[in-house]
Amino acid sequence: MGRRKSGRNVNGVILLNKPLHMSSNAALQKVRRFFNANKAGHTGALDPLATGLLPLCFGEATKLSHFSLEADKGYRVTAHLGIRTTTSDAEGEVVAEHEVDIDEAQIRALLPQFMGKQLQSPSMYSALKHEGRPLYAYAREGIEVPRKTREIEIKEITLLGYQAPYLELDVRCSKGTYIRTLIDDFGQALGCGAHVSALHRTWIEGVEGEMVSIEQLQQLAPERFDDERDLAIDYSAIEQQLLPHDCIIQQFPVVDIDAAGAARFQAGNPADYLSHQQDHDQHHEGLQEGALVRAKRDQDQAFLGVGFIRDGKVWPKRVCLDVPPI
Repeated sequence: MGRRKSGRNVNGVILLNKPLHMSSNAALQKVRRFFNANKAGHTGALDPLATGLLPLCFGEATKLSHFSLEADKGYRVTAHLGIRTTTSDAEGEVVAEHEVDIDEAQIRALLPQFMGKQLQSPSMYSALKHEGRPLYAYAREGIEVPRKTREIEIKEITLLGYQAPYLELDVRCSKGTYIRTLIDDFGQALGCGAHVSALHRTWIEGVEGEMVSIEQLQQLAPERFDDERDLAIDYSAIEQQLLPHDCIIQQFPVVDIDAAGAARFQAGNPADYLSHQQDHDQHHEGLQEGALVRAKRDQDQAFLGVGFIRDGKVWPKRVCLDVPPI
């Protein structure tokens, strides 16, 4: 038999405002301890030097984390012009310095060249893995490994402010985009070099809700005892911060299923979805074959999981098993 997981069954999502100088996994484990949760995961790592939106999924919500990994992202990035580093951020060693004789008009003229689909090669200091180890682990040992270029897409890139040598941009991009590489390439195109001095993730497609900080959660976490099985520990205050599982997949339309259909769906079988009154009809317009949807029980709007449309029915793709009985 496998070893039994320690901790409590906790289900839901925390939208963490990840602090500076903390890895995504360290942030996850810290919050996990606040809840004494036995199952948790995040939806895509942020660098230690990055801050901002990091969804943490607990229990049944971990089944949905893949969808956020695939989603578009938004960042506010501050670039330091005139200095290029080994890591393309402030942690790296300086490899080149140039005078910054750039005006705002030059920056605005260059921005359209970085829009759209393009090939990008990940930095050796990224968290992308090679043979089970992150690239940055090889880089710290001075080992260069082959990296595949990938197609990414810059959906929007907007100048927020420029006061030499600092440039602030808002970027909306596809999954897998390395903002450090984008800024390094932008600096090279300007002819002066650049690196990321600050990075904050502001948006993930489909994610809705208020972010909370480590400090806020720590204040709400119960005092722990030596015996973690003590049933007297009160987690109610911190559990009020948990958001519904589907707060990270709001990009998918809702289909409603009656109680009998909900039971079939949860058992892994297709179910009919309901036609609704006029103010709900928009949920069902334009649902094409294969479209992903959020399945909810009609009677109480309990979230059942993610399904897809086929032959006029909703078929289960990821089923959540913590749905309370009616």
